[in-house]
Amino acid sequence: MKRLYRSRTERMIAGVCGGIAQYFAIDPTLVRLAFVAFTLAGGAGVLLYAALAIIIPLEPVTMEQPQPMPSAQQPEWPEAAEEEARREVQETSVASSGTYRR
Repeated sequence: MKRLYRSRTERMIAGVCGGIAQYFAIDPTLVRLAFVAFTLAGGAGVLLYAALAIIIPLEPVTMEQPQPMPSAQQPEWPEAAEEEARREVQETSVASSGTYRR
């Protein structure tokens, strides 16, 4: 039996659009655009989304689904790692150049 759940993987806020998209086997972007259209057409999209986020249960965990890593274990963004590496190189080159005066 097919059941409607909030998605654990296709989520932006609460997984409502991702769950609806999985249920109907469509792209989640289309469902998100529909909610934006309802919101712009009078604000009903926000109320509907909030109600569905409360009513629709969260998708049960299965062994096949990858679980999100805790924030402490998540890898850094490549841009942040590159910036940190540049900063370390600059600090090392300035310290080794002997341009500091005492």
